[in-house]
Amino acid sequence: MLSQYLKKGLLSAIIITGITGLSGIVVASGARPEVMEGASASMLANSCAGCHGQNGASNGPAIPSIAGLSSQYFIETMTEFKSGKLPATVMDRIARGFSARQIRLMADYFSAQPFIRAKQKFDPKTIAVGATLHQKYCEKCHNNAGQMAEDDTGILGGQWTPYLAATMQDYLSGRREMTKKMRDKVERLMDARGDEGLKLLLNFYASQQ
Repeated sequence: MLSQYLKKGLLSAIIITGITGLSGIVVASGARPEVMEGASASMLANSCAGCHGQNGASNGPAIPSIAGLSSQYFIETMTEFKSGKLPATVMDRIARGFSARQIRLMADYFSAQPFIRAKQKFDPKTIAVGATLHQKYCEKCHNNAGQMAEDDTGILGGQWTPYLAATMQDYLSGRREMTKKMRDKVERLMDARGDEGLKLLLNFYASQQ
């Protein structure tokens, strides 16, 4: 059971940073998506800038950059937020305000934007170990050191690691459902390296700048 690894202290410093940062999120633009049906893709995207940064390049470690994500991944994620399948702090409420057409427009817009890798601290001494773990457990789906945005996979390399850590917490606790292939890989990683393996992976992704 993956839940056995959720002992006190699991990635605590990173996760706490991510979760506390989420508590104050607001839609800073003030736009109301439910009355923006005729809006262009760029106008819709601007309604996300208050949290996710200009053109989806986030400046805050608790909030992911969404520029450069694949259209499929963006649509699936927003649809799951909207239905309540995906746990959220505020995104479930925000997603419910957008129509399927608006979500498709935003997906196409953000997928065309360049992904800006986060400037964050990392330990250069353990990058090689993290790279080896990524190659063994993650590379098959998250290609090019986790930097590729393909189909239903998100970007890991260069993404904010506090966000990634909080997301892994959701996966490990069962709040967010893993695919079978992801569960198999994560179970193998945790059996082999435990919490330290996750920390090494996150450090490797942070180094992708």
